[in-house]
Amino acid sequence: MAGDRDTHPTYETLTEDQAERIIAGMNEVIRAGEEMRTLRTEMIQVLVGLGWSQSRIARLTEMSQPAVSKQVARHGSGEPHPPLDVSLDQHDTPWLEGRLWGLAEEVSETLDDRAHCTRHVTALARGRKRFTPQGVDELRRLLEEDLRVHRERLPGSHRAAYDAISRALDVPAARTAPPAGPPKAAMASASVRRALAHRVQRDRLRGGEAGTSAQN
Repeated sequence: MAGDRDTHPTYETLTEDQAERIIAGMNEVIRAGEEMRTLRTEMIQVLVGLGWSQSRIARLTEMSQPAVSKQVARHGSGEPHPPLDVSLDQHDTPWLEGRLWGLAEEVSETLDDRAHCTRHVTALARGRKRFTPQGVDELRRLLEEDLRVHRERLPGSHRAAYDAISRALDVPAARTAPPAGPPKAAMASASVRRALAHRVQRDRLRGGEAGTSAQN
């Protein structure tokens, strides 16, 4: 009889696959946050080595001066660093990867985030992708496609930058060569060098100087 039927609602339970995707998303955010904190700590050491005052660093990082002092005491070697080379034309792999990343962000923003490389750039920024050889090759292919399809919308400086970066990445010796200059100038980690190159490349493109000899 109809009255004898079980009228209790049936609930679906969370599957292991769903739980895995939820936790994976959380892990990505946590990992990206940890990586950025590590990168900021390393940048603080670079700035201290260049002679920047702790009060100036605290202002830029929006940290308290005691917090900056604590990081300096914990991680600093106490030895002054030589001037940091931020010239665009450097051929170690992290520097070239940072330039590629900066260029890709410029292309993505110029094309209103409709570029082929946009998803890859976003994933890098959020820590979902790493600078592996495969990932760098993928980003190069996406950028190449954007530069081909949207060549009328993109400045020639973008193509010039891409060609220079690609040539350098394709030279085996350049992929492992340390930065030029005094030995201690190479002390910055790969993550710091990528971040520096990323910023320098974007600033150069926005300044309209990407076609200079630094990229040839």
